[in-house]
Amino acid sequence: VHVVESGGGLVQPGGSLRLSCTASGRTFSSYDMGWFRQAPGKEREFVAAIGWIGVSTYYAESVKGRFTISRDNAKNTVYLQMNSLKPEDTAAYYCAAGRSAIKTRVVSYDYWGQGTQVTVSS
Repeated sequence: VHVVESGGGLVQPGGSLRLSCTASGRTFSSYDMGWFRQAPGKEREFVAAIGWIGVSTYYAESVKGRFTISRDNAKNTVYLQMNSLKPEDTAAYYCAAGRSAIKTRVVSYDYWGQGTQVTVSS
């Protein structure tokens, strides 16, 4: 599975962005998908995940109520809608595919994209 993120950019505090992650391969719909982020000098951290069916979703406490993860298996795409963005959301955002019962760990994912930069600043 090859994944490619898009949709990052510069946004003002309080603004919104939608990230997209498109995956190749016929088995996309059998993978759980996750979004992680990494700020300079910090470890990569979990943001959100969605099960392969698209019903179960998981969020980090820091983004609950502001971010929404969704997927369209017909388009091999997963989305991360980010609202009410804060400067502390600034990071490189990574999409990943995996098949683990634990959705929040970096090691649970086998395939990673190259990342897309999100900068929240006035």
